[in-house]
Order: sequence, then C-alpha cells, then structure tokens
Amino acid sequence: MDGNTLENIYQENLEERIMLYLKEIEDISYEKSMEIYYRSKLSKKIEEGKLGIQYLDYKVLVDILRETEQELFE
Repeated sequence: MDGNTLENIYQENLEERIMLYLKEIEDISYEKSMEIYYRSKLSKKIEEGKLGIQYLDYKVLVDILRETEQELFE
C-alpha cells in the first residue's frame, strides 16, 4: 500500500466515526448525520486536507462542526 491509499482509508474511517458520533450525541438518524456532515464546510476541509484538520480527533471535529455550523442542525 502506498501513502495515498493509507490516507484515503484513514479519511474514510474518520468520516465514518464523525457521522456515527454525530448520530449518537445529536440523537438523530444515521442518514441525517450523513446529510449534515456532507453538507458541512468541515467535510470539504477534511477532504482537501486543509491545515491538517483531518488529523484531529473525531470528537473534536464534531464539536467544531456543532459550534461553527449550527445552521445545519436546524
């Protein structure tokens, strides 16, 4: 496996953990957590690897999402 493959696997696992944790703490369906995540600016930053944000803990990332993009939860 090369570095890009490992990075892609890591990112997919990170996104999965984010959506599952979001589902748990917001008490919403998995589909809703997916919708919130994929509509967020955070998901784009993670995808692009901006500022190394993808290396933060998934719980921290969910907290950031909840604080900075509250409109997605309405």
